[in-house]
Amino acid sequence: MQLHELVDAVAGQEPPMTRTADDIVAAGRRAQRRRRAGFASAGAAGLVVVAVAGAFALPTLGAGRDTTAAPPPVGAAAGPAEARWADAPPFTFTFKGYDAGPLHVQDPIVASVGYQIASVYSDGHISNDKPVTADEIEAGGDAIERKKRATGGKPSLWAYLTVYRPGVFDPAGVKNGRKVTVAGHQAVQATLPVGLDPSKPVDEGNKLLAWEYAPDAWAAVTSISSSVVTPSFQDLGGLVGGLKPSRPTPAPVPFTVGYVPAGYRPLQSGTHAMPGLSGIAAARAGDFGGATYTRPAAPTSGLTAPYDATENGIKDGFHIFVTPGSSSNQSPEPGVTKCYPGSDRTVPGGDAAGGGFCNIWNADGTVVLQVSGMGLGNKLPVAELKKIAQGIRVADVRDESTWTPAAQALRP
Repeated sequence: MQLHELVDAVAGQEPPMTRTADDIVAAGRRAQRRRRAGFASAGAAGLVVVAVAGAFALPTLGAGRDTTAAPPPVGAAAGPAEARWADAPPFTFTFKGYDAGPLHVQDPIVASVGYQIASVYSDGHISNDKPVTADEIEAGGDAIERKKRATGGKPSLWAYLTVYRPGVFDPAGVKNGRKVTVAGHQAVQATLPVGLDPSKPVDEGNKLLAWEYAPDAWAAVTSISSSVVTPSFQDLGGLVGGLKPSRPTPAPVPFTVGYVPAGYRPLQSGTHAMPGLSGIAAARAGDFGGATYTRPAAPTSGLTAPYDATENGIKDGFHIFVTPGSSSNQSPEPGVTKCYPGSDRTVPGGDAAGGGFCNIWNADGTVVLQVSGMGLGNKLPVAELKKIAQGIRVADVRDESTWTPAAQALRP
């Protein structure tokens, strides 16, 4: 599933159900055709058998702060604050969550070879990045409308802050970008299309504001709101002054790999989340961690959005997910490796194994490891996915001290 399908799926008003990969992709495409507004977390693009209902929720990273700061107007003349950003390697977190008026940046949960990503919440919006529960599904009805009524009819918002490594982001590549100055930083702002799909018309509720936070290093906030008015570019501009460097911390994952097929390289990881924008879409789903691999290695320059934000941005790859066993729509088989062939592609030689997935549950069925080739070019046969899965060692998912830095964990 591409990002525009994910956006439309999570923006659709149909509650997500426990379902297979084909169901998820089909639901996303149906939601795209309907082009409905709102935001209901539909889980992640490419997550094939880990259902989004019934997962227990971990505390949101960086939540609970009470400090606020008034957002400066776009074009404010104040100079940038002095701050030294460390020359940190990929798969490292270099900033912490912070508040800026009504907007609240969480601690980053996604790391990659080119950037880090954190969720952004708003006091005046519903941020539905937590799955609909099994009880809500059973009760039926329109979950989005129920949530809106419960919160006084607040508009919905899906927003995230991407902090790029030096040299990775290309502000000149932002389509219809307008150069501005925000809090003394050079910046560019743009209105984005419906569903973030370049073939769709512009939606005034979809905004991008990017700014140079350090020499040749840019950050960008992407805001998908059901309200045309809020957050405004001025609101988003309030995030500029609050972005400060923190002590570099390796992004940990709750597993290590033992086998990776030739030519595949780690692209991005998720800490207490699935990797990439999938992890941001379901940030409060209670997932433990994950990673995405791609072949060949991804470019580390010329980006205007995360790797999985563009059509066919990942042409050949696979995912690793470590999630609560209660999130799976497959019956637990503790200690057993269970693989399923993909049905959406026939690989050379007539073998329909490309794009499948494999599951392994822990001894008591409370944690499931999944390796999936769905939606990422579907070039790996099930036999390879199985070999990857069986080579993975999962740590104690509830004890982060047992986890391994992604840069080390993702290489055999």
